[in-house]
Amino acid sequence: MIAISLTGALLIGLAGGVHCIGMCSGIAGALRFASPAHTSHWPYTLSYNVGRLSSYTLAGVLAGALGQSFIHLLPAALPVLAIISALLLLAMAAYLGQWWLGLRQLEKAGGRVWRKIQPWSAKFIPFRHPAAAIPYGMVWGWLPCGLVYSTLSFALASADAIDGGLIMLCFGLGTLPALFAASSGAHWLAGALRHPKARQLVAVLLLVYALFLIIRVIEPQPGHMMHF
Repeated sequence: MIAISLTGALLIGLAGGVHCIGMCSGIAGALRFASPAHTSHWPYTLSYNVGRLSSYTLAGVLAGALGQSFIHLLPAALPVLAIISALLLLAMAAYLGQWWLGLRQLEKAGGRVWRKIQPWSAKFIPFRHPAAAIPYGMVWGWLPCGLVYSTLSFALASADAIDGGLIMLCFGLGTLPALFAASSGAHWLAGALRHPKARQLVAVLLLVYALFLIIRVIEPQPGHMMHF
């Protein structure tokens, strides 16, 4: 069952590129200014994303371990966690499609924690070498993001620390194409991903996937556990 979760997390990351472009493209541009002049920005961009994905993976490990502890105390809660994960993905679809913006409240709650973490990033810039961008990326990996929170709920529902970490790692890998496009200056692609029709298409795809996951929980196949 974990294979479906990993594939789903990767697809969510890929589809969420329209959201990542809006949230993180400014950071990608800032990396150019934080990097030494007259050097390629790509080693710094890669290092930044290694740090960012490390934070995602750590968050997934913690969420999976928390879910595992919770399920040990209350085994019957696993389907509930799965439903909550799918509902959060529905909320993310509605957010991207601009149909319902309730997920902003979750981002605002995360923002209060982020304000305490974000100042640490200033300690690592300007970069003197590519490795310095790794801790910078680790800090920015905690940027409040509804898409991250939605996927993190899948890590929680996996009820396993390793599976949770892998889910968030795959999600992070899925976000890379959009962010690399922003870093490379592919403005035409960034503009296309920001287009309202692109956001609507991605929102519909996420909505369909969320409904599929809900159906899997409500009508599990015989002999299979209700994992995503």
